[in-house]
Amino acid sequence: MELEKSEARKRADEIKPHRCKNLIAVLECPIDMKNIGTVIRNVNALGVEKTYIVDPRNSLPDDWQEMRERKSLSKPSVSAIKWSFVKRFDSTEVCLAHLANNRFTSIVTSPHVKGKDNFILHEADYTQPKLAVWFGNESRGISDLAVENSDFCVSIPMFGMIESLNLGTTSGIVLYEITKQRRKHQEKYKRASRGT
Repeated sequence: MELEKSEARKRADEIKPHRCKNLIAVLECPIDMKNIGTVIRNVNALGVEKTYIVDPRNSLPDDWQEMRERKSLSKPSVSAIKWSFVKRFDSTEVCLAHLANNRFTSIVTSPHVKGKDNFILHEADYTQPKLAVWFGNESRGISDLAVENSDFCVSIPMFGMIESLNLGTTSGIVLYEITKQRRKHQEKYKRASRGT
């Protein structure tokens, strides 16, 4: 057991410089536990700091420890939930207020044009100091309220007859691009501050 802890500590130390601080993935009213687990796995693997889940149906516990012990989340996340910060909110309004209070910029994801400003995934800038990336419900997509309170909307370019991807796939693609940009920006910032 001691060896396991030291191995985990060693891994945590190795990945720490690559984590994306002040980056939150927000799931708005997800339905499928497997999708939630997959997103948490993506969040952990890509170095996103936190996952927020808007859960008006109370399908998840408020307590993170209790959430970690849920097999329905632990199995699809391949235990990533044990190493990830996850917080639930009762409503979109409460989550938005929490993010605004902590000075986070919100952006939404959608395959369709939503809101004032829209960008293809790789054409947007994700280097805001504090960023929350919203992913909508599996069937209804992102809410109008989330769109209204976001700075812009991003979409993944698609070239097939079907213009949709599941929540797990979408979050993986979007968060990969965002974390890639943020890590590059963080590294540049670190080099600049070391040079002064």
